[in-house]
Amino acid sequence: MDHEAVATVQESVASLRTAIAHVIVGQEHLIEVALWGVLCGGHVLIEGVPGLGKTLLVRTMSAALGLHHGRVQCTPDLMPADIVGTNVFLPEEGAFRFLPGPLFAHVLLADEVNRATPKTQAALLEAMQEQQVTVAGTTHRLERPFIVFATQNPIEMEGTYPLPEAQVDRFLFKAEVSMPGLDDLLEIARRNTTLQATGVASVMSRDEVIAAQELVATYAVAEPLVDYAVRLVLATHPGCAGAPEVVSTFVQYGSSPRGVLALLWGARARAFLDGRYHIEVDDIRATIRPALVHRVLMNFRGEAEGVTPGDVLTTVTDSVRAP
Repeated sequence: MDHEAVATVQESVASLRTAIAHVIVGQEHLIEVALWGVLCGGHVLIEGVPGLGKTLLVRTMSAALGLHHGRVQCTPDLMPADIVGTNVFLPEEGAFRFLPGPLFAHVLLADEVNRATPKTQAALLEAMQEQQVTVAGTTHRLERPFIVFATQNPIEMEGTYPLPEAQVDRFLFKAEVSMPGLDDLLEIARRNTTLQATGVASVMSRDEVIAAQELVATYAVAEPLVDYAVRLVLATHPGCAGAPEVVSTFVQYGSSPRGVLALLWGARARAFLDGRYHIEVDDIRATIRPALVHRVLMNFRGEAEGVTPGDVLTTVTDSVRAP
């Protein structure tokens, strides 16, 4: 590994983090997970009540990255062609031409994704998994990098269509946005009660983003840490060896194999952001909740007794022996 090249890219990413912090107050965890998504080239599901800066973060990050970004405001009447694009007949050319939709961007914000109908949600599946879309039998490739940030509101359920498990599993990470504290609320009030602009300039280019992703991909994960990630995922499945009692009692389905990949990719990104060239046990531990919380499905008893996937993962983390 070229340490000088890594240091150069790490400096660029540090500038990106600083630029975002000039606009976003607090929300360090949200920013961290969003950066993991950028560095891993993975999609991120952002869940939180309205007004916590979810949309602002994605807009700010897109501007600071210097990437082309698109936005889809999901509503029940949104159709797949509205996001993917469609073939339009042009009389002057006497032929059909494909007009790409907002999906053809480097960073796509799917705002309130659970308000779109299942048919429209399904239109995102091929793009998120295969980095391509097919319209009228013709396949159109999406340019790298392609990252989807989808937001959803966990408390307003009227007029929503919960994401199917197959779609949720496509998100590499899930960021749970919390209410800011007193100091952060005071700073938000100060910044947003004046007419002073709070824009952000581009600090990275597309080539630099791709270079950062390729560097993160070169980080080697020691075999004991891979084994640890696998045992963590297996421990979320009822009936598997090593699964704690809370899993057998309250969990219907555990994490898919993508959970292992999310743990390892997140650990790589965390080590990179920390300025290290190696991955530690703490990197795996810090990634457990964002990587697995949306991949654990509770059974009826778990939902009735108010046991959450986060509670289960806390127990799993404590019960699985680290190397």
